[in-house]
Amino acid sequence: FGEKGYSTLERNSCRPSFDVCGIWGGYTGEGSKTVLPSKAYAKVSCRLVPHQDHHKISRLFADYILDIAPDSVQVKVTPMQADKDMYAPISLPAYQAAEKGFEKAFGKNRWQCVEVEDPIISTFEQVLGIKTVLMGFGLESNAIHSPNENIPLDIFRKGIEAVVEFYLNYK
Repeated sequence: FGEKGYSTLERNSCRPSFDVCGIWGGYTGEGSKTVLPSKAYAKVSCRLVPHQDHHKISRLFADYILDIAPDSVQVKVTPMQADKDMYAPISLPAYQAAEKGFEKAFGKNRWQCVEVEDPIISTFEQVLGIKTVLMGFGLESNAIHSPNENIPLDIFRKGIEAVVEFYLNYK
């Protein structure tokens, strides 16, 4: 299930998202306490896609939270880090070389998504003034960024082959 027209991988990597990263309030130490908190906090994150303005999204989020909060509750929304988007058009020679590398190593085109939200990549693009192509080799079953993240050795080796082919095809 999820957003229609997109694979699970696309929904988890290159579509807009809203994530609740943490919620806390009241007594948080060990043991029980019958304390009603006077304050509660939440930390959230939004994955934006190219051409979304992080200032506008922050404002829309803050306005929504303020609108739904009961009159008896004071709300403060503090926008934090915002990174520029990174977008790699499929017409880039580097992208096409990567595609050939995937086709040679894996026997088919394995590209799932070309829009990636990644703070360091957007910084590279701003500082260096060039586009970046990310080549990922993980499968959905690899549990990427989880405690049991893994990658089979055959996929790892094919990834190496794809990178070699990328360099051979990049002009």
